Amino acid sequence: MEQDISPSNGPDETGDRFDFTPVPLQRSRYDGWTPRVQKHFIHALSVMGSVGAACRAVGRGRVSAYRLREREGAESFADAWDAALEAGRDRQYNYLLDRAVNGVTTVRVMRGGSVSVEGGPDMALLRGALAR
Repeated sequence: MEQDISPSNGPDETGDRFDFTPVPLQRSRYDGWTPRVQKHFIHALSVMGSVGAACRAVGRGRVSAYRLREREGAESFADAWDAALEAGRDRQYNYLLDRAVNGVTTVRVMRGGSVSVEGGPDMALLRGALAR
């Protein structure tokens, strides 16, 4: 099943940066890589920075994505793929770095009504982000 991860669901931070010519298809399949699915895949890739996660978001397999990328006439799609993947990885890196440095605040309400607030930098996340 195809999930709706279209850029219209929120502000489009990517603009026209990832515009591409869809890979020409020899035949149309309901579960195939239609131009719409290709566009959603590139958008998901720019957000997630992971081919596997982007494929799951559009309901397609990794192997079929790589096959599509290697097809004749897929040069524009491959260029958009590379740019979106780099942007997605940068975005994920910045997210990890922010959470590592600024931390996450966790509020727990205990039985009896007492409240525990914990938070702070996460050095494990910071080491992971810096190791990339």
